[in-house]
Amino acid sequence: MQRGAQDFLPKSHLDSYSLPRAIKTVIALKIAAEALLGDRERAEVTLNSIGDGVLSTDLEGKITYLNTVAERMTGWRREEASGRPLGEVFQVIDKGTREPARNPLEFAVQQDRTVSLTTNSMLVRRDGLESAIEDSAAPIRDHEGRVVGAVLVFRDVGEAQALARKMAHVAQHDFLTELPNRMLLNDRLTQAVAMAERHHTKLAVLFVDLDLFKTINDSLGHTIGDQVLQSIAKRLHETLRHTDTVSRQGGDEFVILLSEIDNGHGAALVAEKIFATLGAPYMVGGHQLRVTASIGISLYPDHGREAEELVHNADIAMYKAKKSGGHCYRFFAEA
Repeated sequence: MQRGAQDFLPKSHLDSYSLPRAIKTVIALKIAAEALLGDRERAEVTLNSIGDGVLSTDLEGKITYLNTVAERMTGWRREEASGRPLGEVFQVIDKGTREPARNPLEFAVQQDRTVSLTTNSMLVRRDGLESAIEDSAAPIRDHEGRVVGAVLVFRDVGEAQALARKMAHVAQHDFLTELPNRMLLNDRLTQAVAMAERHHTKLAVLFVDLDLFKTINDSLGHTIGDQVLQSIAKRLHETLRHTDTVSRQGGDEFVILLSEIDNGHGAALVAEKIFATLGAPYMVGGHQLRVTASIGISLYPDHGREAEELVHNADIAMYKAKKSGGHCYRFFAEA
C-alpha cells in the first residue's frame, strides 16, 4: 500500500518550536526518504509541505528529485536538474576558503549513515547568489533494505545567523554608545592578562570618570547628557589604537584596556592624550560644553594579576584623582 501525504507528519508539527532542530531534521529526512519510495504525486505534496529544500540522487550521484524549496534555493527546475550530477545543481563552498565542500550525499552512501555539511557552508545558486545553509543527508533504502540512492534536506540559515550575530552584539555592547560593555571588557581583559603572562609583558587599565557630569544632566536634561556621552565615546574610540578596548561601565564611567604597553610612562602618556581629546568643547543642542575627567591607572602585573582586580584597583586610583581635585590621573598604590 502506497503512503500519501496524509500518512506523514504534518508541516505544522515540523515547524513547531517545541521540537529541537536536530529532531526536526531527522524527521524530515525520514519523511523524504519514505516519500521518495512511494507514489511520486503524493510524495510531492508531502515533500513540499516540509518547508526545507529536499533533493535526492541515485547511486551514481545524479539528481532524481527536487522539491519546490530546493528549486528556489538552487535556481534549477526539477525537469532541468533531473539526471545531472549533484555537484552541478547543488554547488556548495566553504565560506572561508571558497573551496568546494564535501559531497554530503556521496559520503552518506559511502558511510551508510546520516551525515551533515561542515559549518560555514554556502550554497551557490545557479545565478551566483550565495546563501548560508545547513543540511543533513541520508541513504535511501528500498523495501528490501538495499541502498538505492540518497536524500538531502537543507535550509537557509542566513537570517538565523544574522540574528544570532545581532543578539551577541547587543549582549556585549552598551546600548547608548555602542562601546563594549562590562562583560566584553572582562573577556578581552582576561585574554590580555593571559597573553601578558605568557609573554612576560605589561598591560594597563585606565578607569575614566567624568568630572561633575551630573551638572549637565541636572541643568540640561538627560537627552543632552546622552548626546555628550555618545560624543565622548566616539572621541575615545578614535583616539586610541585598534588594539586597545574602550568600554562603558555605565553612567559616566569608562574603562580602557591598553593591551600593548611597555611601562607606566606609556600609560601616563595615553592619559594625557585623553585629557586633550576630551577637553575640546562639545556643541550639543545649541550648547557649548566642556568636560574634564579623572583617571585611575593600574598596571599588570604590578597592581594585580586578575582582570577584576585590575579594574577594581584602577577604580580606587580614580577616586584618588577625584580627591586631588579632578582633571588628573593617579596610579594605584597599596597605601
